[in-house]
Amino acid sequence: MPEFPFERLRRWPDVEAANLFAVDASDRLILDEAAAAIAGQAGAAGSSETAALAGLTPGQVVVLEDHYGALTLAAAAMLGAQPNIRVHQDALSGEHALDRNAADLSGSEPFAGLAGAYRHLPLGADLLQGARVVLLQLPRSLAALDELAGAIARFAADDVTVIAGGRIKHMSVAMNEVLRRHFDELTVTPARQKSRVLVATRPILPDDSAASWPRSVEHADLGLTVCAHGAAFAGTTIDIGTRFLLDYLDRMKPDAATAIDLGCGTGVLAAALALRRPGVQVLATDQSAAAVASATATMQANGVADRVRVLRDDALGTQPDASSELILLNPPFHIGSSVHAGIALKLFEDAARVLRPGGELWAVWNTHLGYRPALTRIVGQTHQVARNTKFTITVSTRR
Repeated sequence: MPEFPFERLRRWPDVEAANLFAVDASDRLILDEAAAAIAGQAGAAGSSETAALAGLTPGQVVVLEDHYGALTLAAAAMLGAQPNIRVHQDALSGEHALDRNAADLSGSEPFAGLAGAYRHLPLGADLLQGARVVLLQLPRSLAALDELAGAIARFAADDVTVIAGGRIKHMSVAMNEVLRRHFDELTVTPARQKSRVLVATRPILPDDSAASWPRSVEHADLGLTVCAHGAAFAGTTIDIGTRFLLDYLDRMKPDAATAIDLGCGTGVLAAALALRRPGVQVLATDQSAAAVASATATMQANGVADRVRVLRDDALGTQPDASSELILLNPPFHIGSSVHAGIALKLFEDAARVLRPGGELWAVWNTHLGYRPALTRIVGQTHQVARNTKFTITVSTRR
């Protein structure tokens, strides 16, 4: 088996830049430790991955939170014919990047067939039933890890081995404690290239209350119930930027009949707008599977599911040009662990494309980011509506 060409993997359609990478040392360490663990040689990095993985039958390997395809495609190449790897990625851009990388590599003879070596599945029984090896890029959220670990313990095989890795700077001792709630045995491996792997075995079957997702919290001051899965941003809380923007719902294009909550998270803005302005039909979109599931539950909990459609989308990729009158946006300013404006600019550009002439983009953003010139250039004339010690709210009118 030729060496896997990690250098050919790309992040696209996610943001690409010189300081953003499709593969890191934790991907390689997870794969090495997985091979060693399956061979019964835990810690023996450098053993033959092909020999170590050969004993698994198709469908027994699951990959969770693969960033851009490194874990899935390298494992498929090691497993050989018909690996049938089951994959769950919260980010839709990650799914698309995996598919594009698979298609690219499948054009090379040593890796022909990689495009058909895996399948995307939502988190649940179909994803994890009978899994004996789970490769996991550790999420930064403890709640996300708790939900993933609980699902593995509930649905995977009794002899499942979980190989979970990440960059040490993003790991914490609390992650060990989360995994120990769901597995009797946890091994912490030696660090390599500023990365580390946690190996969990002997799953503990969770009780019904521990397995209950999404969580929900009633915010009486706002008249809203917020539901959240583990990986949803802010969980069942309402972040302070969103709270600031909520004060201005009545001023947002009063004659609008349609609106979009772009990057909706748990759906707070969409639900609040639908409650405040029942004549508006709202679309709530997010690329996160956890966010979409959370927002769907939030709409049901607040009795507005008939007026709010929730959609998983990469920005507004599936929406036609000039099709919306009003867009609400609280953009992220991190891409993974990097502070980077690329994701906000991508959202601004899609909002500009989808807004009708005269349509409005209402955005709240950290003041130090200084987005107003970019909003004016990309969308149209932009005015500051409000500003506090941390956030600025602007309205941009489509040319």
